[in-house]
Amino acid sequence: MRGAEKITSGHRERSALIYVRQSSLAQVRDNTESTARQYGLVEEAVRLGWARSAVEVIDADLGLSGRSAEHRSGYKELVGRVCLGEVGAIFGLEASRLARSSADLSRLLELARLTDTLVVDADGIYDLANFNDRLLLGLKGTMSEAELHLLAGRLQGAKRAAAERGELRFPLPVGYVYDDEGATVMDPDAEVAAAVTDLFAAFRAGGSAYQVVAAFKGRRFPLRAYGGVWAGQLRWGRLTHSRVLGILANPAYAGTYVFGRYHSRRVVEPDGTVRTKLVELARQEWPVVIHDHHPAYISWDDYLADQARLQANTTNAGARPPREGHALCQGIIVCGSCGRPMSTRYHRNGHAAYECSASRADQTATDTCRSISAVSIDDAVAERLLDALNPEEVALALAAADEVADRRARRSRAAELAVERARYQADRAERAFHACEPENRLVARSLESRWESRLAALAEAEKALTQAQAAVPSLPSRTELQALTANVSGLWHAPTTAARDRKRLLRTLVADVTLLPEPDLAKARIGIRWHTGATDEVVIARRQSVVQYRRTHPAAVELARRLGPTRSNAELAARLNEVGYRTGAGRPFDNAAVANLRQTHSIPPPACSATTRSRWPRRLGAWGSAPTPSMSGSRAASSPPGAASTAGCACRSAQTPSGPANSGWPAQPRSLGT
Repeated sequence: MRGAEKITSGHRERSALIYVRQSSLAQVRDNTESTARQYGLVEEAVRLGWARSAVEVIDADLGLSGRSAEHRSGYKELVGRVCLGEVGAIFGLEASRLARSSADLSRLLELARLTDTLVVDADGIYDLANFNDRLLLGLKGTMSEAELHLLAGRLQGAKRAAAERGELRFPLPVGYVYDDEGATVMDPDAEVAAAVTDLFAAFRAGGSAYQVVAAFKGRRFPLRAYGGVWAGQLRWGRLTHSRVLGILANPAYAGTYVFGRYHSRRVVEPDGTVRTKLVELARQEWPVVIHDHHPAYISWDDYLADQARLQANTTNAGARPPREGHALCQGIIVCGSCGRPMSTRYHRNGHAAYECSASRADQTATDTCRSISAVSIDDAVAERLLDALNPEEVALALAAADEVADRRARRSRAAELAVERARYQADRAERAFHACEPENRLVARSLESRWESRLAALAEAEKALTQAQAAVPSLPSRTELQALTANVSGLWHAPTTAARDRKRLLRTLVADVTLLPEPDLAKARIGIRWHTGATDEVVIARRQSVVQYRRTHPAAVELARRLGPTRSNAELAARLNEVGYRTGAGRPFDNAAVANLRQTHSIPPPACSATTRSRWPRRLGAWGSAPTPSMSGSRAASSPPGAASTAGCACRSAQTPSGPANSGWPAQPRSLGT
């Protein structure tokens, strides 16, 4: 071997490392001769003077590409030992075995130069302290990297050419298989095809991937295995949310052949490591797209609509899609005081409320930030929505739609005339070219050039017209507007209409709802912004709390105050019922209700002494006065208040819920202690 004189005793005193690598597992399996040659370098090291015990083999990188040192533990071990000065020589079949990257190879060679480590390959021995040897190895590394680039370019070019013809085969998604002729066809298994079809139908009905998963609860879904022991087999399992998203995003189900949806890119992590990740390209950047390539489960327009709906469901991008729950304005209601979205909270009883919780959590809430019952807002907004869909409003909408259509037609008329003029010029240039004699090449060449310029102008005019038409959204037809209002109210209040469907109907017309500041706590001001840009303001009375709407009518309380001191509970209940008053719960008055009314509003019973009346405002069972000295033992403890001073007080029968007078109190003691 050339350069053996470069080996010194100092090199032989250190270890000789044999680095063994193959780029893929297929090469390890098939190219056994190359692997054997690399292991044979052990004998070459012994022949050059290293002791057999000092020769070590590093083969941890078998089956790994040399494009990067990121995942090659054997290469990292080699570099580490070179840095420690433990290595006298590195043996490799060729420089490309060490690294296919010039950057990785240059770092290794620089470390080898600093630690006086030799590099040995099939062509000779290299001392990195020698400039010529360092230059030669650097050139070999650069050529190795260029070779890898050329090989990859050839392979990718061949794949791209096959993909442009729609002939490049790759693993098909579940629901498709290759037939005997290599064409893509639907899976002949009827259960598999039905499952895929039902998935798209469930998404159209539910509007979200979570709804699809819920629809397939308890039902199995197919999976085509690729690689491993299950390769090519059809497996069945539970449908997951990630699988639904993957199927909905796959254009193959629309009958479209796509190549190059993903692109690999190397990125540097914050910790300094370099890794390769896949990046999904935008739809307009897909290099190969062939429509109607194979049978489709959905049309291409349906695929685009599904992607738009998925994008509208992306909440981290600011979208507020309709969710579960009966709160109609969930996601589109805003606090008019602090300007932040209001959250929806469901209580244990099922009632919903809109709360300005974000501002309270951040300590930025204003004095007019409110929490309000969802029913109050929803009823007002729904009523305004249904009013906007009455026949009169629809007639105005139809007139406005006609006016807008006329305005758009006038706006695009200029672009249409430009297209018509450019088409005439192109047709005229074409007729002139065909009328020219073929022998007159000079004239024919000039006419051909003129024809091409006219065609280019026509293409630009058509592009301008298309852009002008696509710049404005399409208007609904008169038939659609009339059908929308045929029976909206009945459809809205139908028990079969789901809350999610009501939210979707609302959001087709209403952009957002704002709870405006209102100093009067008994009222609420609601701002409604329509998609047309128009705004409405509605003032409603806020719903009362349970204590408020179950409060006894003030007139009934006033009547009880006038008659209470002179009538018993039964008499007072009869009088209140006779007048037509009811309790706060809507029931007729009875002895217990009157006793509660006396207690709540401090209405004394009839024939009470001054001492008893002074104690009357105290709540029942909590009179708070100590027994008088004249009361004795348990008798005093069981006697009602006031019994010591008014033994014959009528309040004992009028106030008590039970007892001899059926008033509710225990029977009074027969005698009082002296």
